[in-house]
This record gives sequence, structure tokens and C-alpha cells, in this order.
Amino acid sequence: MRHKHGYRKLSRTSAHRSALLKNLSIALIKSGRIETTLPKAKELSRYFEKLITKAASGENAHRAVFALLQDKVCTNNLVIEIAPKYEDRDGGYTRIIKTRMRRGDAAPMAIIELV
Repeated sequence: MRHKHGYRKLSRTSAHRSALLKNLSIALIKSGRIETTLPKAKELSRYFEKLITKAASGENAHRAVFALLQDKVCTNNLVIEIAPKYEDRDGGYTRIIKTRMRRGDAAPMAIIELV
């Protein structure tokens, strides 16, 4: 049972899971919306909300975001262009839309996008 468990393991090791979330975040910054499985989208939403909050914090924002993303272009884009849009919002920066069941393995798919 996973009562009160803090996160989804996504059937991956911790290093693989962190790399997955980092790469999904980079893709979301570059394109604005991506399609992935529903559990990945829900976990990415938690990760990305914290990332935007760090980017909007101001002091040492570039350094804090780069430590998690390891991509200079996406870090700059997030801190300079995306985060200032959400200064007046207290969370809820992403939207998850359930779309379909994937044909190969019937996994529930979802689109995650920036609000």
C-alpha cells in the first residue's frame, strides 16, 4: 500500500526517475505542451511547479534552476520569460488533460501544458 507515500516511483530507479523528470521538464519548456502517460504527467506537474517557484524567487534563480535542469537555454527561458508570467499566481502553473488510451499497452495518456 502507498498510503501517505510522497511520490510515484514510475518503475524506475531514483537516478532514472530524476533524469526522466528533468528531460520532460526541458521538453515542456521548449514546446509549451507535451503528451505523456498520466502518472508521468502528474509527477511532472509536481516537479515543474516547484521549478517555476524557484525560478520566480529572484535571488540565485538561475543557479538553483540550472542545478536541476542542466540546460542553459531552457534555464534562461524559464527564469526570464516563463516565470515572470506567473508572479501573481500561487501555484497551478500546469494543466493536465486526459486524452486517450495508448494502443500498444492501454496506458492512459495525458497532455500537460503551461496555463
